[in-house]
Amino acid sequence: MSALIDEKEISDEAELVWLEDVSVLDYVRQSLDRLPTRRGRPAYHRDGRMVGYALLSPQAKSSRSSGTFRRRVFWLLPHDRDTDPEGLYATGAPAEAVDPGTLTARTKGYKTERSEGGPPSTAMRELGITLPL
Repeated sequence: MSALIDEKEISDEAELVWLEDVSVLDYVRQSLDRLPTRRGRPAYHRDGRMVGYALLSPQAKSSRSSGTFRRRVFWLLPHDRDTDPEGLYATGAPAEAVDPGTLTARTKGYKTERSEGGPPSTAMRELGITLPL
């Protein structure tokens, strides 16, 4: 889903709040949820667990039709690599997954070799980039 998140949609983010140490996670799933507030911990209604969320600046405008705010929520499902390393995502990652090391407020995040379950690419090694990012 990171490709589906437009940086314009997250331009009002003030900060990201992490509920876990994401430096040990190869990837997190991200989604844009419609939430009733700009700030505070949102309710979580998926299987699995929420690992983080975005807080919006006071300038963020609510939807005219619903009065809600679009905020990113970061989460993992029970069959994700962190809890099932040999499972479905032993290699590869779900479509909405991004490497948490590439996430900041107002930045959509990206898949990396680490998030895909592989070693660093030749380009990463040549540039001296080491994992985890």
